[in-house]
Amino acid sequence: MDTQVNPPAPIDLHRALHGYFIEDIQEGMSAFYSRTVTEADIVLFAGISGDFNPLHLNREFAEQTRFGGNIAHGMLTASLISTVVGTKLPGPGAIYMSQNLRFTAPVKAGDTVTARVVVTGVDAAKRRCRLDTKCTVGNQIVVTGDALTMVPSRASFEAGAT
Repeated sequence: MDTQVNPPAPIDLHRALHGYFIEDIQEGMSAFYSRTVTEADIVLFAGISGDFNPLHLNREFAEQTRFGGNIAHGMLTASLISTVVGTKLPGPGAIYMSQNLRFTAPVKAGDTVTARVVVTGVDAAKRRCRLDTKCTVGNQIVVTGDALTMVPSRASFEAGAT
């Protein structure tokens, strides 16, 4: 009896994981990501960023502020926008060129943040995609802004120059 098994065909991960091409993006497209922020997220972000502001990490200090307790780093919240841009829309292969942010309300451990991007402009010739970006907790906007990304074209991808 022959028990030899043929190995599976190799997977082209670059092709399999790639996001949208500039030719596929249209104004009005949107995507989102939601995450409940934990105390562990806040501590880990402090360690990664080096931002050990006691407003984020010291309960006694933070209780004496106008927030009445610890709040998440604004950039931790904003990083959820990067999750959408890098994994959903435009997705893998896209590159951030700029991001403007305005922080409008605090986020605390236990809050579920939803980051949403909406395509507001496409320049196919320059391979640019303009996005409206927002983070919300419930119906309250906590971060608002806009971003500009560079998105690969189908031709550049096929040529191996994304």
